[in-house]
Amino acid sequence: MAPAPGEGELRRQLGAVDATVIGVGSMVGAGVFSAIGPAAAAAGSWLLLGLALAAIVACCNAFASAQLAAQYPVSGGTYFYGRERLGPWWGFAAGWCFVTGKTASCAAMAVTFGAYVLPDSAIGRRALGIAAVVALTAVTARGITRTAHVTRVLVAVSIGALAFTVVTLFVRGEPDVDRLGGSAFGAYGVLQSAGLLFFSFAGYARIATLGEEVREPARTIPRAIVAALGVALGLYVAVALGALLVAGPDAIAGSAAPLRTAVELAGASFAKPIVTVGAAVASLGALLALLSGVGRTTLAMARNRDLPGRLAAVDPGHGVPRTAQLAIAALVAVAVAVTDLRGMIGFSSFGVLLYYAIANAAAWTQDAERRRTPRALQAVGLTGCLALVVTLPLASVVVGACVLAAGLLARLTVGPRGARPRYGLSRR
Repeated sequence: MAPAPGEGELRRQLGAVDATVIGVGSMVGAGVFSAIGPAAAAAGSWLLLGLALAAIVACCNAFASAQLAAQYPVSGGTYFYGRERLGPWWGFAAGWCFVTGKTASCAAMAVTFGAYVLPDSAIGRRALGIAAVVALTAVTARGITRTAHVTRVLVAVSIGALAFTVVTLFVRGEPDVDRLGGSAFGAYGVLQSAGLLFFSFAGYARIATLGEEVREPARTIPRAIVAALGVALGLYVAVALGALLVAGPDAIAGSAAPLRTAVELAGASFAKPIVTVGAAVASLGALLALLSGVGRTTLAMARNRDLPGRLAAVDPGHGVPRTAQLAIAALVAVAVAVTDLRGMIGFSSFGVLLYYAIANAAAWTQDAERRRTPRALQAVGLTGCLALVVTLPLASVVVGACVLAAGLLARLTVGPRGARPRYGLSRR
């Protein structure tokens, strides 16, 4: 039996499989069912190139995150790494970008769930999305092992549905490579699609935020990050290729439910219920993991008074930051009620890409004895993150920049008072 945690600390209860499953659950629902449509609108038939660029940047970021998580096995992810390696202001910027960006991610997943279940009712899909947020927040309040067990079931169902969908598209449809040749190449569109699709890969950060809750974190976290990223990438390539070859980029770009559209064009209407169930379950799995992850980063920031100190409270019975999770759930519910899916994805990508830019900068400063990958990968990751940020839709960039500036201004004027760093770890 694991020893009881100290006051305000979390419990180490998760193994490598559970950590990997939570990471996969954070990614799979996002990309396959919500980001492919906007990405196809930006890049057309060059969507696959955008996916490849997003995957390259994500791999670099994953290695940086794994390297940092091995040295600093605590909650907070890049918020903590930035504080340790670069200074408090960089840590705050990373944490603020993560919390705001991932709050938008949660809202996107809730809206995606509602859109697949109730496609013909705008009000109904938002109401259903808010109900999902409430229900899954209740699950996260029961403890991290309960979250992992539920996520494992959701991931298994969604992967099974995706595999069935891909097989259906290639067997019942008429895949045609000529459908990939209809769009002229545009560098800006490809980069924008990569930035939007990066939203699909960002779930591996969820694993890094579990630093206080996994067993043998220095060994478990890097392995789980790489495994989760590999599973997600394989799924994305198979699904995107099948949808493009069968339906074509124009049909995908113009559909709120691209996989359902592809199945219809393949003449396999019998598969629509399975696609709907897969989309709903995958979105719920991502939403569950994301709600829990944002709560952990909020906890870490509140511990250092970068956010209100009351958010640092840990429920003694279940070992979870319940107050932080309830606050995040309230913000997500508001976002579901008032914003649209494309805006949520763009805003989320803005915050998360900046978050990983700081992660790469922090990993660059690590000494050779702590380094697991060449510094060149951190340079590629940092450059890639910044390039994708500036090519996102203009509205997303403007709103994201304003939110970031507001956070920095608030910290400058109010400032963290009574901060108490929880971990005196080495900067070496």
